[in-house]
Amino acid sequence: MKDTNAVFLIRCMDKKGLVAGITNFFYELGLNILNCQQYTDCMTGQYFMRLKLDLSDLAFSKKDLENRLTEFGKPLGLEWSVHYSDYVPRVAILVSKASHCLYDLLVKQREGTLKCEIPLILSNHPDLEYVAEQFRVPFFCLPVTKETKKEQEAKITELLSIHHIDLVVLARYMQIISSDFIDLYRNRIINIHHAFLPAFQGANPYLRAFQRGVKMIGATAHYVTADLDEGPIIEQDVVRVTHEYGPDDLSRIGRDVEMMVLSRAVKAHLESRVIVHENRTVVFTGGIGA
Repeated sequence: MKDTNAVFLIRCMDKKGLVAGITNFFYELGLNILNCQQYTDCMTGQYFMRLKLDLSDLAFSKKDLENRLTEFGKPLGLEWSVHYSDYVPRVAILVSKASHCLYDLLVKQREGTLKCEIPLILSNHPDLEYVAEQFRVPFFCLPVTKETKKEQEAKITELLSIHHIDLVVLARYMQIISSDFIDLYRNRIINIHHAFLPAFQGANPYLRAFQRGVKMIGATAHYVTADLDEGPIIEQDVVRVTHEYGPDDLSRIGRDVEMMVLSRAVKAHLESRVIVHENRTVVFTGGIGA
């Protein structure tokens, strides 16, 4: 267990003494708390906690630790998940023809900003195979039509299963995925899109944004649900623009914002800083020691 940490994400209804009870539970097991962040939603009475533990002194198995927490949490109605630092998450990237988000994720993964493995890239077009080759990541081209969509998704899910994928990132993957696919990876599929929705749907959103005279360019990263582009939001950002920016300028700025927002969202997920509650997220900060 040397140098192994665990991050627990905990959710339950708030009550007096909750923090003391949870932290004392781990103290009595001889475990040191490295970082503790918490939030109470006063409107719903829900309590959220992110707890990072040093497992160097763990005297029993991880499974035993999880069983003990389950028993402890039953009277409190605790819902929790755990990530161990000695496990590296495995991420699949789905793309179509746009390369900017794909490049950004691959570079950040190679530099260690995103701590994960990327064992494959999937696409419905062959255009970005050269990018995968540059980073020596296996590339699978699975074309899709309306008639073959079910078969194509079956091939995708088979590949994801074979490669033991933990997180699916839609890096400008321009296909609507089925509810069956979503159910397999609930709260484990992250999508990115420009923040004009629902105002400027479809093709050429930046041209229409220019024609409308928008003053902000933004992007939204969210978990995918059956409701198109309406899943729990993980990260957003905007850049102010003026009348001097043409459609190409707006598109370029939009690509930059999309890259930044998507990588932040993926990083938050990989670092176990996100708790989903209904159609919202609680995203804890990633400061020193977190």
